[in-house]
Amino acid sequence: MNIPNALSLVRIFLVPVLVVFLIVVPRPYNLTAAAVFLAAVLTDWLDGRIARSMRQVTTLGKLLDPVADKLLISASLISLVQVGRVPAWMVVLIVGRDLAITGLRGIAASQSVIIQANEFGKATMAAEVLAVALLILNWPAVAAPLGKAALGVAILLSLVSGVAYFHKFWRRINLAQ
Repeated sequence: MNIPNALSLVRIFLVPVLVVFLIVVPRPYNLTAAAVFLAAVLTDWLDGRIARSMRQVTTLGKLLDPVADKLLISASLISLVQVGRVPAWMVVLIVGRDLAITGLRGIAASQSVIIQANEFGKATMAAEVLAVALLILNWPAVAAPLGKAALGVAILLSLVSGVAYFHKFWRRINLAQ
């Protein structure tokens, strides 16, 4: 196992820790949860940077990294619904799109086709990270409205990137197999 893949696994293991700090200790502004979330986001940035710079991009990494990202964002958003900081409908749109894309990637992988993240997907992740960080911190008073606005942007980007993934999927996959 190389370092980038190990960092993706660390991100996955940080998810339950984050959920505990978000749900069990839902303070108005939760610095511990924010620190855990930002540490997980840092592993995402590091694994990509290391994989590219050290030429350690692997098929496992191409599959593991987006799953780790989706677990982190989905668990964070679902927890934020639980503590009343974000409307459930917004989370349903993002999580539903993420599950659909994960399913597409799984079907593609079964045919030895890897569908990597596109620029819209990366922008979506950036907007989601900003939104979740602001919604976790919930301080000062402008953080929550800014977090919801960033989540709205993430939803729009998510829908656009979802269409792009579906388009790429249909062009590259033979559904008759």
